[in-house]
Amino acid sequence: MRRKIAAGNWKMNGTLTQLEHLNVLAKRHPTPKVDIVVCPPNTLIAPATAQTGTTAIAIGAQDCHTATTGAHTGDTSAQMLSEAGASHVLVGHSERRCDHDETDRVVCGKAQAAIAQGLIAIICLGETLQQREAGSTLEVIADQLAASIPDIATGETAVIAYEPVWAIGTGLVATAAQIGEVHGFIRAQLIKRFGEDAGQRFRLLYGGSVKAGNADEIFAVADVDGALVGGASLNCDDFSPIITALENSSP
Repeated sequence: MRRKIAAGNWKMNGTLTQLEHLNVLAKRHPTPKVDIVVCPPNTLIAPATAQTGTTAIAIGAQDCHTATTGAHTGDTSAQMLSEAGASHVLVGHSERRCDHDETDRVVCGKAQAAIAQGLIAIICLGETLQQREAGSTLEVIADQLAASIPDIATGETAVIAYEPVWAIGTGLVATAAQIGEVHGFIRAQLIKRFGEDAGQRFRLLYGGSVKAGNADEIFAVADVDGALVGGASLNCDDFSPIITALENSSP
């Protein structure tokens, strides 16, 4: 049985005072039925880890470099993130792919570096509105899956997050049918590549304007094992109901 995940991506938001929301979140979900992961900016990873150390909340990072060390000014390695207390790391988010021209090959390298350091890599993929309207969604997803996921990935070391680019921060949400089609396709591709048992162990998250008001419908879709939440994860009053909805959808 795949344990579901509620992951929050704070993006470039949050200060030390924001960490108080983690205290409240931990009190509301002391023994959650799902994994809870919060990915704050790098500056907050160590204090967030110290604050949540005795709780069920895991702290992740939003990106890592492919190398362990080197002349990469401004970058952070997976080893550094692990030493700071992170247990997960996002790689290949559409904002990284777009703003920093990250290719599938780069994303694959980052995922491999993360896994090698004992981090769980949350590998993001998704199509643009133009690709969706052109009817090439599944082709785009297939290419990203093939090139972004390293061969060493397993269901225990990697999570796949489907985030249609056109639904991130826009208020638009893919329909249940659209989500089901893509998640079912991703599952089939993983089984084809890694085998039935291994392919079934990967957890698939949906991301793209997930809120308390639409969480129940999204989590009812087959092969949706949780969510990667953006803006709604910044405030416990918004994030907590999403976690509760995910718990209610769990066996």
